[in-house]
Amino acid sequence: MTILITGCAGFIGYSLSIKLLNETNYEIIGIDNINNYYSTKLKNSRLRNLKKNKKFFFFKKDINNYAFLLTIFKKRNINCVIHLAAQAGVRESKINPKKFVESNLNGFFNVLEISRIYKVKHFLFASSSSVYGDQKKFPINEKAKTNPVSFYGATKVSNERMAFAYSNIYKLPTTSLRFFTVYGPYARPDMALYKFTDSIIKNRNIFIHNNGKHTRDFTYIEDAVDMVIKLIKNIPKNKIPYKCYNIASGKPVKLSKYVNLIELNLNKKAKITYLPLQFGDVLKTHASIRAIKKVIKVNRLTSIREGIYNFIQWYERYNRIS
Repeated sequence: MTILITGCAGFIGYSLSIKLLNETNYEIIGIDNINNYYSTKLKNSRLRNLKKNKKFFFFKKDINNYAFLLTIFKKRNINCVIHLAAQAGVRESKINPKKFVESNLNGFFNVLEISRIYKVKHFLFASSSSVYGDQKKFPINEKAKTNPVSFYGATKVSNERMAFAYSNIYKLPTTSLRFFTVYGPYARPDMALYKFTDSIIKNRNIFIHNNGKHTRDFTYIEDAVDMVIKLIKNIPKNKIPYKCYNIASGKPVKLSKYVNLIELNLNKKAKITYLPLQFGDVLKTHASIRAIKKVIKVNRLTSIREGIYNFIQWYERYNRIS
């Protein structure tokens, strides 16, 4: 099987690609534009690991390059597409919404349309817990009303609507992956775990909004990619071949506990500055994972304590901290 993974140098894209290359016989075609939203050094480090495998073929291209995408699909017999490329960042979407239109809407359409033209067997794509907005009833299941409070979340809802329409009109089998706060080794530097760890080690203040009263359904990266891999062959076969799943741990953790575990692993107290609730933030996320458990076997999920330990071990190796 040949799988196209867009955003292969990103956090989830890299982790998914490396696991597929190491544990399956799939050929992986990776596309990424290596933009500078965060450190290209980290992206290139991920890529170096991927390029060690002869089953990996990389193209530094943008998903807005429609002609290039057509060429790749024409030359390669792509069976499955896992579309992870997107402009990330809830707060960034307030500052520069145009970037989100270009990548998350126009780019998404390009990959979706060409997947239809070349009749891929399964189109999986990254959505987000942001589609739910500020919910009051927990745990949140996939039937909950989507009501995003950020433009980033709005683009992800748009992706889901577009994919559903393609499934309905063209019978393209599609699966939406609603990721909940994925964390772990090789995480993005703009994410809380990386930022907090980095700042504590360097004796800098960490900034926590809403007095640390946020609660998040933190999902360890290995658990997330394990779920995605098991869904690859779980192709929707309904009259409208569309499915949507929460990719989560189902075990919410208070942000204050999250910080305490980082401090414990570093054996160092954080210097904390508390700030008001920030734009685009929701107070709590807590996913139901009953739906995904009905279609795949979900292995023992990584505890938050173990996940943070694994991240810090990776962080110290990556940054050569003894």
